[in-house]
Amino acid sequence: MKKNFKPSVMLNPVPVVLITSRNKQGEENVFTVAWTGTVCTKPPMLSISIRPERLSYEYIKETLEFTVNLPTKSLVKAVDYCGVRSGRKENKIKNMGFHLKRGEKVSTSYIEECPIALECKVTQIIPLGTHHLFLAEVVSCFVEDSLIDKENKIHFEEANLITYSHGEYYPSVKKSIGNFGFSVRKKKRKNTCILNKKGIK
Repeated sequence: MKKNFKPSVMLNPVPVVLITSRNKQGEENVFTVAWTGTVCTKPPMLSISIRPERLSYEYIKETLEFTVNLPTKSLVKAVDYCGVRSGRKENKIKNMGFHLKRGEKVSTSYIEECPIALECKVTQIIPLGTHHLFLAEVVSCFVEDSLIDKENKIHFEEANLITYSHGEYYPSVKKSIGNFGFSVRKKKRKNTCILNKKGIK
């Protein structure tokens, strides 16, 4: 038995990220976004949804650039703060003690305290209603060295990232319950050869 609710976007949990942006005067801002997602592989693209009244909306629309910073659970208070406070009234970057580093392929800086950062260039803005959808191409990625092993694999599970679910923040888990394609992957056959005195039989 399921209860019928009024139409609502109940996609939970979702990633929660910090978006940094810079206007043409060089002023920078950060705000929290939970409405983000992957939209394309080639070219690599993602989307974020922003209310037009937000300061970051103005900055991003002006320069068509932004950076997605993936925060850790140790930054959860800053994540919440940057989502409820307005950049029009205070300097959230300064108040949260973030250290910024200038981007390489965009003018926007990324947050050094976040282990992963994605530099993005906007390709399209689609007005939808309360929010406008920003489609953007990922033009560069930065990943903390400690998350990369000798085979150049990125261990996201070691980054202590967080998710957002219906108004609450949750830590990500470290143990996988499966990997892509495991449901149809053929099991490796065990070597059943037995050695006897004369050799293999």
